[in-house]
Amino acid sequence: MSALFTPFQLKDVTLRNRIAIPPMCQYSAVDGFTNEWHWAHYAGMARGGAGLVIVEATGVSPEGRITPGCTGLWSDEHISGMARIAASIKAAGAVPGIQIGHAGRKASANKPWEGDDHIAADDPRGWDTLAPSAIASGGGLPKVPKAMTLDDIARVKADFVSAARRALEAGFEWLELHFAHGYLAQSFFSAYSNQRTDQYGGSAENRGRFLLETLAAVREVWPTHLPLTARFGVIEYDGQDEQTLTESIELVRKMHAAGLDMLNVSVNFVIADTQIPWGTPAFLAPVAERVRREAGLPVASSWSMDDPHTAQRLIADQQLDLVMIGRAHLANPHYAYALAQILKQDRADWLLPAPYAHWLSRYNGPGKVSA
Repeated sequence: MSALFTPFQLKDVTLRNRIAIPPMCQYSAVDGFTNEWHWAHYAGMARGGAGLVIVEATGVSPEGRITPGCTGLWSDEHISGMARIAASIKAAGAVPGIQIGHAGRKASANKPWEGDDHIAADDPRGWDTLAPSAIASGGGLPKVPKAMTLDDIARVKADFVSAARRALEAGFEWLELHFAHGYLAQSFFSAYSNQRTDQYGGSAENRGRFLLETLAAVREVWPTHLPLTARFGVIEYDGQDEQTLTESIELVRKMHAAGLDMLNVSVNFVIADTQIPWGTPAFLAPVAERVRREAGLPVASSWSMDDPHTAQRLIADQQLDLVMIGRAHLANPHYAYALAQILKQDRADWLLPAPYAHWLSRYNGPGKVSA
């Protein structure tokens, strides 16, 4: 069997293979509530054969949403819709996961296809934003955030805890904290966006305090037998990569000691003036492998890892424990099944529900993909 299709166990949860569908925002919610779009979308994703499906970035508070169309878990009323999603993912054979986060200074934005910029100040759809320091993200996100007080910090940490409790009640078995992509947690750790002079700013140790405290608080309410993971940017590609990586890996070590079970390795995305090697396939894999080796915990990653043979190599060479494949699954929700056929796995049809598997295996035969 291909390494990509071997099971993966983390805590008491076992994935049927090493293929995961990462959080991909649908921007289709209203007041944080899921609807028919989300229910059909996630059920379809899960039926394609991936081992893990992680629901999109979900706001821990109304102000924590990226856009007005983002999902939320700041109210008990959100639980039932999320429970329907979690149940549909599990019924299809995948493990249901969810990512919770706070967008910080990048919040109050228009949907990507509506501008991907901050909502105008006079538009009632928008709201005030929060960040460690009163520094705008820049570019199309010019809104200057409010510098958080210690009370604000305590409140947001409590919001993460409440959202985690609700995710558990909804039936999710895998929790990912969104500590990446220039959103609130990442902006605390980055010296570009954090110029505080109190215990949450200055040194790398202080800048990492919000992340560690939030993780520890969530760990108190998230069951120890279920995976608690985080997506975290460990590199900015700003010419200071070694320093950033060294500081990031030290923080990951501390997060691991505080109860983090796995890291989804990503890019910081705090500033725009960077040289990210987008044209290089699986460019984050060597970075993730270094995190895995030096921090001593399992890792996943994404970005340009959807080629079947590349994905297989990353797992076989133990650079990654899971491969996150996003956009390819949007184009083909049964992409995991397609990978199994291309890699000539025996009985690839077992990845699909019987109403699909019977007919595909009968007419395609092993290792064949229909046009």
